Amino acid sequence: MDYLETLLSDLVTASRILAHEGICDAFGHVSFRHPDNPKRFFQARAVAPELVTRDDIIEFDLDGAAVSDDRKPFLERFIHGTLYAARPDVHSVVHSHSRGVIPFGITDVPIRPLLHSCGVLGHDVPVWDAADTFGDTNLLIASNDMGRDFAETFGQGRAALMRGHGSTVVGRSIREAVYTAVYLDVNAQLQAAAMQLGPVKFLSDGEIDLIQSRLGDAKPGEGYDRTWQYWARRAGMADDAPVP
Repeated sequence: MDYLETLLSDLVTASRILAHEGICDAFGHVSFRHPDNPKRFFQARAVAPELVTRDDIIEFDLDGAAVSDDRKPFLERFIHGTLYAARPDVHSVVHSHSRGVIPFGITDVPIRPLLHSCGVLGHDVPVWDAADTFGDTNLLIASNDMGRDFAETFGQGRAALMRGHGSTVVGRSIREAVYTAVYLDVNAQLQAAAMQLGPVKFLSDGEIDLIQSRLGDAKPGEGYDRTWQYWARRAGMADDAPVP
């Protein structure tokens, strides 16, 4: 299997993992940048993540136009294309509506990493509010103009929340993006629980930097790979199982 086919297979597995771990339900999506053409990306057609197969995957340009495919795409593919255009370092994007994260997008309480596994979230998780620029909308990023505005708020970080909508994370690989999406929700749930007990001692900037460095330098079978193998098995998509 060549590298592109491996990534296409991983996109199917990523979709199933995100569904099984409760990050995506009938909605949400994951993509990856074309390894040989940085101005293209791959994403499934508009179908629930748990149902994604290899045949569902479509190639897009960074404006969100499908390449030789007329099947129904996700409306919010503009999230992905505009982030790839703004961030050459990004090779995978996950957008979801995971429930633990939503309260932090509609209150003045920011998400801050508090667990070593959540250091991947970085120093700052901004909140984008569509109303600030576009007034009353249905809160969906349905155009490149909205996508570019969101990408500007996202900045150079790893994650951003969307007021009354959900969240988006990025990664240098599919596995990193999936890891970040899962642990964003883990951190949100733990933070909400901890705040009921009293003041929370969050990770320091130095701790976050060291955690990210260790994850980035992990050997095969560590870090992102270990969680991927675990989650893939739980989702019935283990490396030694056939991909549908």
